[in-house]
Amino acid sequence: MEIETVIGDAAYSEKGNIEYANKNEIKLVAKLNPSVTQGFRSKEDEFEFNKDAGMYVCKAGHMAIRKTKQGKKGEGRNQVRTYYFNIEKCKHCPFKEGCNKEGAKSKTYSVSIKSNEHTEQAKFQESEYFKEKSKERYKIEAKNSELKHRHGYDVAESSGLIGMELQGALAIFTVNLKRILKLICTVSF
Repeated sequence: MEIETVIGDAAYSEKGNIEYANKNEIKLVAKLNPSVTQGFRSKEDEFEFNKDAGMYVCKAGHMAIRKTKQGKKGEGRNQVRTYYFNIEKCKHCPFKEGCNKEGAKSKTYSVSIKSNEHTEQAKFQESEYFKEKSKERYKIEAKNSELKHRHGYDVAESSGLIGMELQGALAIFTVNLKRILKLICTVSF
């Protein structure tokens, strides 16, 4: 079987799956997890990035004074770039409440460094091909719902991997058989 495209939800967009898809020339139509694309901060908490200085600027307009890269290097590692702010300015800032903890010795702002795979997937996510194919995902979800709610694929009926595999195979076989019968009945009339 020649596979050109795999369609899934954000759970399928982990780095390992992206690498596998790229290596095997498969298009992975799965949105990146929002924590990868925008981080865990809400929009109000974000600092502005000054491209000229290569530093972040806080809400009060104070620019970071230095930056470092933290985290282990290597494959599958998550590194962050940490920006340090002048704590003396933070102590007298009108936005210090909720931004700066009383008695803190430093004020930092950290940003995850995206891997090349995540950067490329984010670009692919904006393409027309991705947008068109992602519209087909509802069909998969409908089939999964049918398997779970009508054919008992939501809860394991027996313990052990063999029992679960057998239950899955029977549920999928039943759904496929129903589809075949439906197609035969519609074609013959």
